[in-house]
Amino acid sequence: MHSIQQYQEFISAYLESKSSIKEPKNLYEPIQYILQLGGKRMRPILTLMSAEVFNVDYKKALPAALAVEVFHNFSLVHDDIMDDAPLRRGNTTVHEKWDINTGILSGDAMLILAYQYFEQYEPPIFSELAKLFSKTALEVCEGQQWDVDFETRIDVTIPEYLKMIECKTAVLVAAAMKMGAIIAETSPDNADLIYDFGLNLGLAFQLQDDYLDAFGDPKAFGKQVGGDIIENKKTYLYLKAIEFASAEEKEQLLHLFSLQLVENVDKIIAVKQIFDTTGASEATQIAIQNFTSIAFETLFKMNISEDKKAMLTNFGENLMKRKV
Repeated sequence: MHSIQQYQEFISAYLESKSSIKEPKNLYEPIQYILQLGGKRMRPILTLMSAEVFNVDYKKALPAALAVEVFHNFSLVHDDIMDDAPLRRGNTTVHEKWDINTGILSGDAMLILAYQYFEQYEPPIFSELAKLFSKTALEVCEGQQWDVDFETRIDVTIPEYLKMIECKTAVLVAAAMKMGAIIAETSPDNADLIYDFGLNLGLAFQLQDDYLDAFGDPKAFGKQVGGDIIENKKTYLYLKAIEFASAEEKEQLLHLFSLQLVENVDKIIAVKQIFDTTGASEATQIAIQNFTSIAFETLFKMNISEDKKAMLTNFGENLMKRKV
């Protein structure tokens, strides 16, 4: 097994070896741009790590890991267009740097490129990877649509929200891990358990992302802090605040989330204060820990060595301590 930093280096080197600007440049340069912005590369790291957990050299999993990373970045390019986001990883978003049409088309090309990386595997492995990938890609689209729908609904429930983030975020984390298991040709039980581990870790990760969107350090977070509040997104924080709020607080929160403002610092401050005073902030942090604990429980059922379980546990713990 390798360290997280080593996995990041392996992915960066492999990505660099596959990088080239082809014609037309306005299609491929945005792809290079978004991929070179880096980020945590959590999902491809998990693919490499999962392969090695099941005793296969990480090199065999590099094409699948890159497919996951390219797909993830494709979804970010399109999400940023839908959210009209100005920043991604502290840099200008693709549609702002070029234009919306370029962002749409380059994103489409990234989805196709992601599938091409699976072609490096033998037919039985390719078939399993492609089947999982197609299922996951569709679920991500479903999650994104629910996210958009929730912006105009006032009756979103916490189970609905959790299902949305499961589809939008957690299933790709889970699939990234199961791809490593598929490549390693481990048992179906192990493959399903590593998927469940990734799914619950992904849920915790997204709840942490929601929390950091409101309470993170703008310089460390790399995105516009308070973006979800500006866009009136019904996050876990918001839903818990509605659940716990007094009549007066609920009325104020509903009013603030009825405002359609491009940017308003006063609104962000007022909403964050309600998140704190109602106990929604604390409840969100508890939920993050709960999903992390559920993820760790699946490791006990997995047929792998104790040192590998410890490494996966350490990865999850560090992920939940992140500030970005």
